[in-house]
Amino acid sequence: MTLPGSDHTPDVRPNRTVATRTPADLPTRSSLRRAQAAAAPAARSGRPSVKRSVVSVTVMTLTAGLIGTMALPAFASNPAAANDPSVGAASTSVSTSHAQSVAVADDVALADATRDGYTATSQADLNAAALATQREAERAALAASYASYTGPTAAENVAASASGTVATPGAFSLSAVYNTALQYVGTPYVFGGATPAGFDCSGFVMYVYSQYGISLPHSVTRQGAMGTPISAAEAQPGDVIIFDDGSHDGFYAGNGMILDAPKPGGSVSVRPLWTSAVHYVRYGA
Repeated sequence: MTLPGSDHTPDVRPNRTVATRTPADLPTRSSLRRAQAAAAPAARSGRPSVKRSVVSVTVMTLTAGLIGTMALPAFASNPAAANDPSVGAASTSVSTSHAQSVAVADDVALADATRDGYTATSQADLNAAALATQREAERAALAASYASYTGPTAAENVAASASGTVATPGAFSLSAVYNTALQYVGTPYVFGGATPAGFDCSGFVMYVYSQYGISLPHSVTRQGAMGTPISAAEAQPGDVIIFDDGSHDGFYAGNGMILDAPKPGGSVSVRPLWTSAVHYVRYGA
């Protein structure tokens, strides 16, 4: 139908035919059973295929595991693999990813830390200690030897010479005195010693002269004061050399030499005179 004054043509749609089903078109029970029977063989034919797929996957998994188990020891025993930078990088990555942090409270006090001090004994110290021990043993032995001396002392020599009960080594002379002094070469130095068991410097001079009846004090300065001063040109072996500072004395041995008991650790010997700061004295003249 067209309205007056309008040129619009109405939408005329064709009529849709609706098919209707009759009870004869619906499936019956017998037709359903026949359809199920036809589908059953197809379903049964698909099951073996699924089983074969599962078995294949299982076998591949086991095979991969065996290969990995065999390859691991070989990798572990391979130095090249152990030094592989990629291995170290992987380890560092794992360590970094598992890093931990510790939170410390602000009121925690720091413990004082000090460096322990250790010192080591040097070889020089060990040598010095060994030498000191040796010398101490020598001094002890000399002291024991000195204490065991049973011969005459210087005072006893002088007394015996005066009484005439003991013969002197011979008539007094400077050469006789010097030869008597030479008999004691090798006698050890003993501080304060004045017997053949051990001499110090003035004790040596005192003991030798005592055998000729000449009594001298056990002192360098006092021995120097008792003698008659002579010049170096007049000195003969047997005269006594006195050090100007009063530290030492001994017998003049001629040719710029001295026969003396030197110092601890030494022994009576003849040696060059090492200083000109000396003067000479003579006894028995």
